[in-house]
Amino acid sequence: MQFSRRWLIAALPAAGLVGCASSNSAISTSRSGLPPEFLPQHNPAYDRWVQAFQTRARSRGISDATLRTAFQGAGYLPGVVERDRNQTETKRSLEDYLAIVANDTKVAEGRRKRAAFSGILGEIERRYGVPANVVAAVWGMESNYGARRGDIPVISAVSTLAYDGRRGAFFEKQLMAALRILARRDISAANLTGSWAGAMGHTQFIPTTFEAYAADFRGDGRRDIWSDDPTDALASAAAYLAKSGWRSGQPWGLEVALPAGFSTGLAGRGNKRSIASWPRSGRQNRDGRHPARPWIGRAVVAPRPECASVSGVQQLQRHPALQQFRKLRHRDWLSVGPHQWRRAA
Repeated sequence: MQFSRRWLIAALPAAGLVGCASSNSAISTSRSGLPPEFLPQHNPAYDRWVQAFQTRARSRGISDATLRTAFQGAGYLPGVVERDRNQTETKRSLEDYLAIVANDTKVAEGRRKRAAFSGILGEIERRYGVPANVVAAVWGMESNYGARRGDIPVISAVSTLAYDGRRGAFFEKQLMAALRILARRDISAANLTGSWAGAMGHTQFIPTTFEAYAADFRGDGRRDIWSDDPTDALASAAAYLAKSGWRSGQPWGLEVALPAGFSTGLAGRGNKRSIASWPRSGRQNRDGRHPARPWIGRAVVAPRPECASVSGVQQLQRHPALQQFRKLRHRDWLSVGPHQWRRAA
């Protein structure tokens, strides 16, 4: 994705942002109505791979009972391989992209969801220190507030991708994690569904991310990010951000103006500078004032150096924490999430 009219100033050394969007969207068709290419199909080579994998899984502590449950009805999904091999790159301006992901309809829905779940979002904010609007924005970005949780069986999807081999090691790791999720009984095999790439539930966690960050906020012994009740999923999103370095009370950023002729050589993670030093370069807030709070160690980050502009975003919060939500399916997060929750506030 090419951003031609925005800049970001990043908060942390790891604030590397990239600008290519993939088409890895979740399948929104109902499970019973999945396209034929997303239904298990006969593939003897895949079956042999599964047998060999199960031997490896047993050696890593996965029980025969879990393997039987997981692979009952599972199979090779040619549509998953096709999606993986035919991801497309799109180029849009930030304004065009925001018109898609943060348009009036989605913002209105976000406000409705924010109001409907204000109580639980407030509890989550108090526990994890992540603002309710931020959590709601992540929810909207990841699954359109639960409307696109994905209906493809995760075991079939990630085993197909592991067998296919293009990213075999990665997806075998996801398959092992999915088996452990089943063994822990967070979800049944029938309900362990997600996108074609194994991104699951309201927050589109991949299995390894689920293992590391999913929360049982309801206290029922299960970390359920799939059900119509989004409580655990919203708490899991907040837990992820909190553990990834979210700073309570620090704003995500400020919109800023860059001077004419601003040097693209100042952009990039290798040019971290204190906020106090930026006015000397002519950078200021959009309202004409300079930032009052001297957070340290920022860097102007642009998707591509040629996208010089006179407007931008002063990013003060830890953007990589948000970016990770999109790492598997999209690489286009940038300032989209903050714009969405700012509008929904």
